Amino acid sequence: MARMTTEATPAGIRVRDMTVDDCETVTRIRARGWQSAYAGLVPQSYLDEMALAVADDTERRRASFARGTTIVNLVAERPGAGVIGWGCYGPSRETGGPVARGELYALYVTPEQIGTGAGRALMTEILGRTAAAGFPDLALWVLKENAPARRFYERAGFRPDGAEESFEADGALVPEVRYVRALGGPEAR
Repeated sequence: MARMTTEATPAGIRVRDMTVDDCETVTRIRARGWQSAYAGLVPQSYLDEMALAVADDTERRRASFARGTTIVNLVAERPGAGVIGWGCYGPSRETGGPVARGELYALYVTPEQIGTGAGRALMTEILGRTAAAGFPDLALWVLKENAPARRFYERAGFRPDGAEESFEADGALVPEVRYVRALGGPEAR
């Protein structure tokens, strides 16, 4: 049984460690999150392919669970609705020298649950855990044109640090910006 890691919010949302049984639901949350948040920002063909690849992505997630990993996966759930959100974090993937910071790799909530507190509950748990793990700060990458996500991260205390890069999606370059938040200091309270 997964350990509950937060008290239920007033909306009844709980955050817990993800289990292998959550892999398919998490894969669907990720695909739906991309399709909803990135429509018009990422080629539609790329987003459509994500929905078609759910079975393959689910099996990759299950295999990763079986191998073990330094990535921490959490889910948000609501009574009667089940798992409605997913977030994962771990050591920074930056290269080129020792980097002690943590990195938020993903945070998605089903489109119909946006604005219910599920994202905030996941973020609160992730910030607490990364600070407790000793990371001095937490970085994340967000699509440059994704204004709603950027506002969400800014409300959580993240700020752009000037780093930018792009990834390729079906022949199009999609620009991202890096945000960073100090952990354990006044911003984390």
